[in-house]
Amino acid sequence: MKNVLIISILSTQIIFAQNTAQKLDNVTKNLMNSSSAISSNISFYVADESGNLIYEFNGNKGLSTASTQKIFTAAAALEILGNNYTYTTTSSYSGKISDGNLNGNLYITSNGDPTLGSWRYNGYKPENFKQKFLEAVGKSGITKISGDLIIDDSYFDHQTIPGGWPWDDLGNYYGAGVWGVNWRENQFDINISGTDFKSFSYPLEGIKWLNDLKAAGNSDQSLIFTAPHSDVALINGSLPAGKVTTVSGSVPNPPLQLGVEAIKWLRESGVEFSGRVMTSSQLEIEGKKTLEAPKNNIILNYQSPTLDKIVYWFLRKSVNLYGETLIKTLGKEKKSNPSFKSGISFLKEFWKSKGINPNMINFADGSGLSPQNYVSAKAEVQALIYAKKQPWFDTYYEGFPTQDNGMKMKSGTMRDTKSYAGYHTSKDGKKYVYSIIINNFQGSGSAELQKILNVLK
Repeated sequence: MKNVLIISILSTQIIFAQNTAQKLDNVTKNLMNSSSAISSNISFYVADESGNLIYEFNGNKGLSTASTQKIFTAAAALEILGNNYTYTTTSSYSGKISDGNLNGNLYITSNGDPTLGSWRYNGYKPENFKQKFLEAVGKSGITKISGDLIIDDSYFDHQTIPGGWPWDDLGNYYGAGVWGVNWRENQFDINISGTDFKSFSYPLEGIKWLNDLKAAGNSDQSLIFTAPHSDVALINGSLPAGKVTTVSGSVPNPPLQLGVEAIKWLRESGVEFSGRVMTSSQLEIEGKKTLEAPKNNIILNYQSPTLDKIVYWFLRKSVNLYGETLIKTLGKEKKSNPSFKSGISFLKEFWKSKGINPNMINFADGSGLSPQNYVSAKAEVQALIYAKKQPWFDTYYEGFPTQDNGMKMKSGTMRDTKSYAGYHTSKDGKKYVYSIIINNFQGSGSAELQKILNVLK
């Protein structure tokens, strides 16, 4: 009797899976046979929570992923670094302090904390770092600095932007680069009325603007162009006339920006300063001896939020800066090489070791902004199922946005790319893990892909 019951349950499950697969096949083929999909590619894979295949359509095909790429980076970072990993920003000095006078340089350095000065975390905002920094200077007895303020940004290599990122993206907030010292998520905001700049979220150091904006249309169609270490920025495109629009860009030199603000804080607090603000990179550009921050004479160790909180915002708000910082951190930790190439190589090795075919995970970055990422839907599902079995899964899962349809799902959008990957429990209690990636669909693809997701509900 018991065997009969087991067979009956298994038969019901098989019939259910077949019905679901048939429905998925119908809506997927309807999509791909539509006129808008004439030159499109799709990779689609659905499994149950144990990894058993429910349905696939070109599941092995590698496509450009957009932000669903982040599921690989976040999981690897949680496993390798751990929930409680923190970044550290340090202030120290060279020389000696005599009667309040620092006969030497004051330093600020970091191991790449992407949250330094972020507005997302209570207790870690710009004013919190400012307070801790000034308190540390005060406790050290420094009232005058005879040397310079050196922002030591040498922890990572000099390449701040992953290869393959489109030039159209680099100057916008989501295209911010990764530095050894990051500040305010390397983002600034401009309030613009039509074509006229009204105000900045904070003064940008030494930036000259070229303005090709047009006042037209009903939405923000502007683009900002900045480049690392450049003092020239361009904005073009169009903004609506007759109202103020906030446009966000990426800071071309975050370490210098922090240094300029720190000197202002010092002077406002009564500390005399007559030297220069310099970064390690700038000293090297000028052919001068680079000055690394001293390992002694430390007056401040400022810890970042823990990695579980960083991953939450990385997935929830799709912060590209966090993903690329994690890539460099993994390269530094596992290969003693803090480059994008090294970190991406480790990421691929990590997932290969978890059983994913390396031909299906051709990573180009850690965030998905590069159109040179080629990943299959099957690989994304395999990564999601692996994560589900790990002790850090609750942290990972919490970061996935909950969509209007009730699904826990990371989405990705880029020109000619739309992707979804996540977890879902249907109305009848069935648990699914899925990934859909579509490239070169003529239109957003959102409504069409939603029809496929509705089958899983």
